[in-house]
Amino acid sequence: MSAIAIHLSIGAAYAYSVYTYPIRDIMDWSLTGITLSFTIMMALAGIAAAFFGTFVEKNGPRKSAIIAAILFGSGQAGTGIAVAIDSLTLFLLTYGVASGLGMGLGYIAPVSTLVKWFPDRRGLATGMAVLGFGTGALITAPIAAFLMDSLTIPITFYLLGFSYFVLMVLGAFYIAPPPEGWMPEGMKEAIQAGKKTLKMDLAQLAAREAVRTRRFWMLWGMMLINTTAGIMMISVASPMAQEVVGLSAAGAAAMVGIMGIFNGGGRLGWAAISDYIGRPTVFLTFFILQLIAFLTLPNITNILLFQVFVFIVVSCYGGGFSNLPAFIGDLFGTRQLGAIHGFLLTTWSLGGILGPLLVSQIRERTESYIPVFYVFSALITLALILSILLKMDIKRMEKAKQQGKAPVLSQVEDGYGTPLESSRPPMLNTSQQKQ
Repeated sequence: MSAIAIHLSIGAAYAYSVYTYPIRDIMDWSLTGITLSFTIMMALAGIAAAFFGTFVEKNGPRKSAIIAAILFGSGQAGTGIAVAIDSLTLFLLTYGVASGLGMGLGYIAPVSTLVKWFPDRRGLATGMAVLGFGTGALITAPIAAFLMDSLTIPITFYLLGFSYFVLMVLGAFYIAPPPEGWMPEGMKEAIQAGKKTLKMDLAQLAAREAVRTRRFWMLWGMMLINTTAGIMMISVASPMAQEVVGLSAAGAAAMVGIMGIFNGGGRLGWAAISDYIGRPTVFLTFFILQLIAFLTLPNITNILLFQVFVFIVVSCYGGGFSNLPAFIGDLFGTRQLGAIHGFLLTTWSLGGILGPLLVSQIRERTESYIPVFYVFSALITLALILSILLKMDIKRMEKAKQQGKAPVLSQVEDGYGTPLESSRPPMLNTSQQKQ
């Protein structure tokens, strides 16, 4: 619940569009200037996640979450001051910079702790937290709209900023890592009864060691493409549906709302499934489904079928984020999971730039959305190849471990002469399936 409280708060920043026109109507600011703050916030969120990852590991999730609460809460409340004194610069610094830094730190603060508390349900645990992030905007949007109509825009931001701060601090107070080697009693009993088998993490690596492996960069590439495709679809879903299959404006608006449900539902659903079929198989499934979707979309004339494929892409986008922390634990262990997670979340910022940029450039140059589908089909094919290679690499290393011949990175991967894989003993998690 602590992680959900934090993620619900920072996820509220996705309700940004509800403020855009009301602010424009009362302020002498350009629409470009107003939307720039959201761009800054999203770019900084991914960068901050990478920058603060090591900080979280050194100082713990509680202190990190409190700092995130201060940054995000003050950023939101400060936005009200910016509007009250008519300062676009302060608006960019508060909603853009402060909120972005708080979002990035708040996103990763509880994740490594969650993975340690739920060794037998890593995917489900992180999926529930990230579901909170995905649904935060759904809760905030109607509340913010009501407050702006009933009160004023500055007071709305004051109230919301204070509420986010309180909610995040309350969540932070209950975050604490479990004792070393902790395991739920039910899990111990299931193992003793032979209902579950132990599955070893592939390695226990520090962040600096993880980034020197092939596995890290294959996963980074997969996440970048998955994120780019998802954000691209989210950014142009309404005009794309209206142009390609003739969906009405009202129908397109309804579709966008349903996309939010699939984004959030995909975060929880795909994460829960991954506990049974494994993270490598889930990512492989993402790219097979998306490849089918992007190859089929240019030839679809049926409105309902078009929307189904859009929903599939969006659910895979959400599922990628929820499965990432658990996948990191499987591949690199929980030793510095927060720091590694932060490095991989640079794909969040980069994908947020590349997705809208690619689709806008292609649409502008070709005057059609159809070529977009083929370009992303090629990108998804690349991601599919990476997911196959990563799965093969994992199987190779698992087989080597079983034979007592686990490879040393200095011999096969990093080239730095340091036996990274053997630097720490492997930790254990569980799988429902016999390995």
